[in-house]
Amino acid sequence: MLTTEYVPGAPNWLDLGSPDTDASAAFYSAVFGWDFRSAGPEAGGYGFFQLDGKTVAGLGPLTEEGARPSWTVYFHTPDADATAKAVEQGGGRVRVAPADVFSFGRMAAFADPTGADFAVWQPGETSGLEAVGVPDSLSWVELYTTDAAAAVKAFYGSVFSWRMNDVQMGPELTYTLLAPSGAGEEGNHGGLMQLPQENLDAGSTAEWHPYFEVSDCDATFAKATAAGATVLIPATDAPGVGRFAMFLDPVGAAFAIIKSAMG
Repeated sequence: MLTTEYVPGAPNWLDLGSPDTDASAAFYSAVFGWDFRSAGPEAGGYGFFQLDGKTVAGLGPLTEEGARPSWTVYFHTPDADATAKAVEQGGGRVRVAPADVFSFGRMAAFADPTGADFAVWQPGETSGLEAVGVPDSLSWVELYTTDAAAAVKAFYGSVFSWRMNDVQMGPELTYTLLAPSGAGEEGNHGGLMQLPQENLDAGSTAEWHPYFEVSDCDATFAKATAAGATVLIPATDAPGVGRFAMFLDPVGAAFAIIKSAMG
């Protein structure tokens, strides 16, 4: 599970790149009760989603040419420059070179060898999100990949030294649990899975997406669809895991909700 006691390799920030930040702010307010607070005129339209006064995510306009609306997962690093070198050595691509964000920290953005975008945050004054793992906040991150067996596991293992544990979810589905190096089972922060061939044939691409913990999956599902979300996976029970659903938000960014079995 996620906590705000961030260690290297753990998710510590999350933000949404949107072509219409006002519409995105209104949607997530309707679904999760979040408030949006601008970071000020010098931040280029960037701001923070807050829940009960605590930052749970960021929101900003799309800035990269050709970028599509999406949530970006950031992982903690003690050295963004060293991580950028590891990404390049592992066959990934540096999309945004390491740079300071005022005095808050240092960030960089990358793509893994299969094209899935992700980023890192090197804490300065801001260690990361102020609330995770509670209802209406980030609780899990997941990678749908086009190459789980080779490039992705080797790549993320070399960049973050994650512990990876394969779990058989069915005769043809292997789910890999991810945790920072040295963490116990309670330290799992995400998972990765190979996209099925039918998804690849339909043009699906590799991507990271967030799961938000909710108090009631069906009630939140109703709020999301009423606010304009497109259903990718309807509310579904996963034995021993919880009840979850997945959507595209109104601007096309993928996200999921879950009422964890232990939540």
